[in-house]
Amino acid sequence: MGKVIQSFGPAIAGVFTLVSSQVNARIHLFAATIVVFLGFLLQVSSLEMALLVICIGMVVMAEALNTAIELLADAAVPDHHPLVGKAKDVAAGAVLITAITAAVVGTIIFLPRILKIL
Repeated sequence: MGKVIQSFGPAIAGVFTLVSSQVNARIHLFAATIVVFLGFLLQVSSLEMALLVICIGMVVMAEALNTAIELLADAAVPDHHPLVGKAKDVAAGAVLITAITAAVVGTIIFLPRILKIL
């Protein structure tokens, strides 16, 4: 059991690195907190909450992978290289696509409830 618990150490360290070094990751986590709070406040269904949590996980995962790609690229090629720049741009674009998708899902779930209140 001890080895299983120890195997989580590098992953936990990676999460701490992500959150402590990336402003965008902290912004995503702040937004996630608001989304979960709104989900409870507006009494979304279990299925809708599951979709919101999946979206949150996907955005944070995309941010983590983007950060990993950037760190590896910077270590491998410290000087500017056009292909490395493009790879970083594509990774950042993946985060943007994921965040937009999550925002659309959130809008589909929350907008009718908010409009009903107004």
